Formats: sequence, C-alpha cells, structure tokens
Amino acid sequence: MTIMETLPNRPSGRPREFDRDAALDAAMRLFWRRGYEGVSFQQLTATLGVAAASLYAAFGNKAALYREALDRYAQLRGELCMDEASTLREAVHLLLDDTARGLVDPNGEIGCMLNTGMIVSHTDLAQELVQRRSAFRTLLAEKLLNWVTAPDADRLSRYITAVIQGLAIQARDGYSLDELQQAVTLALNAVPATTPLARL
Repeated sequence: MTIMETLPNRPSGRPREFDRDAALDAAMRLFWRRGYEGVSFQQLTATLGVAAASLYAAFGNKAALYREALDRYAQLRGELCMDEASTLREAVHLLLDDTARGLVDPNGEIGCMLNTGMIVSHTDLAQELVQRRSAFRTLLAEKLLNWVTAPDADRLSRYITAVIQGLAIQARDGYSLDELQQAVTLALNAVPATTPLARL
C-alpha cells in the first residue's frame, strides 16, 4: 500500500508529502493483522515508510493511532446488512453470512479487528474495546426490534454477538468460508422462524 505521494512538478531533492489517509489505512491493516500489542511503534514507522517524528505529528502516540484505526475499521465493516429481510431468521442469516464472508475476505485481513485486536489487557484501550463491542450489540438489538420485542431483542443480540465472536476466532484459526458458513447454518437453528412481530 502506497503511503507517500510525489507531488507534480516538485524540484529534485524535495521531500515527499506524507499521505495521512493512506498511512491510517496501512496502520489499520497492520493492527488488524497482528493486534494492538503485536505491533510496535518501530514496526509502524517501517511499514508506513515514515520517520517517527512524522507519525507522532500526524497521530500522536500509538494508542491514538489505534483508536483512529478502529474508527476506520468501523467505517469499512460497521454496517449491519439486515434491513431488507422480511423475517427474523432471514435478517440474522444475512448478518451472519455477511460476517463470515468479511472475516476471510481476501481484500482485507483475516478475522475481526474489534473482536480479536485486544482481548486480555489492563490498558484503557482494552476497556474501550469492551465499550465498542457493547455499542455494536446495542445497535444490533435496535435492529432486531423490527422483528421481536425489546426483551427478545436483548437476549438475541447477546447470542448473535457470541456467534460472531466465535466466527472471528475460527477465522483466525484458519477455518475456511465454507466451514464458517456451516457454523452459521447451525446457529440459525436457535433463531425462531417468526413473522416480523414488531411490524404487526
């Protein structure tokens, strides 16, 4: 991934311009692949091809860069593709199948940055990831209100989130898309084949 861009008509010997967006994308993919604690600041500067001073000036410290990388990841993978479903089970299938495909998409990195980027740590960032995962579950519960009551949406969102987190770990362990989709099919057996109750 290119993160340095040569401006047109630049005199020879003049330094290249730092491309912040491209650097953020490259950092996101590095964190996504190796996790927060698996990436050193030295690895970041080497991967992005910039001096530490430029990286500090653009993003601050490693934790601040990671937060921005999480935001960029959410932009790429944060949409819940459920709105076109006519039944609860169809909605859950759309979400889980899309998740499975995304976890092993060759255009991205294996796994889920939100669920596997930092599991055990005593840093503030670890707590922030807990909050981000909780926010995802809350959003999912709100979506499920299209088909079920609030108590059922809360319970079902916890179950679906657990399935998604399991899929993310299995993707990291090398499971194929077909194997992930088999797990999705079995998981759907626990989802009631209901009419959209909240729309009646």
